[in-house]
Amino acid sequence: MPSAVGPHIAPAGQAYPSSLPTVEEVSAGGVVVDTTDPNLPVAIIARINRGGRLEWCLPKGHPEGRESNELAAIREIGEETGIMGNILAPLGSIDYWFTVTGHRVHKTVHHYLLRAVGGNLTIENDPDHEAVDVAWVPISELARRLSFPNERRIADLAREVLPEHLLS
Repeated sequence: MPSAVGPHIAPAGQAYPSSLPTVEEVSAGGVVVDTTDPNLPVAIIARINRGGRLEWCLPKGHPEGRESNELAAIREIGEETGIMGNILAPLGSIDYWFTVTGHRVHKTVHHYLLRAVGGNLTIENDPDHEAVDVAWVPISELARRLSFPNERRIADLAREVLPEHLLS
């Protein structure tokens, strides 16, 4: 599963046979941090994957209509975690491939660092009901809690760049 972290997306390469049609998907989300708490907790969600296993991940989702990636990230994080945030910085993009019945999907996810500005931790506002749980995790433990290596790299980057945004 190729991935990229940074302002540019690395070419993903051929991961599946070319006989299947390819669909391109875009999502946006990120790392929303409660900067009022000294532990700097981050809101993450749990979902059940196709194999029935629980996965902890960063909240994300598809832009709606002509919505920008930034606005989609704010909305999706709010829907999936109950926490509203303001964007502090872009954290880069990751991309990966997966298959669903009859086609392969090349997905690109744009991540942002956000400061929590309100709301209450809940999955009750998730319109797709993908999230089955939500939790605050100290940023120092975030990478260990996330299920996917590419999201762990985003978490590490968030921890690196957050200090420059704590003074503002």
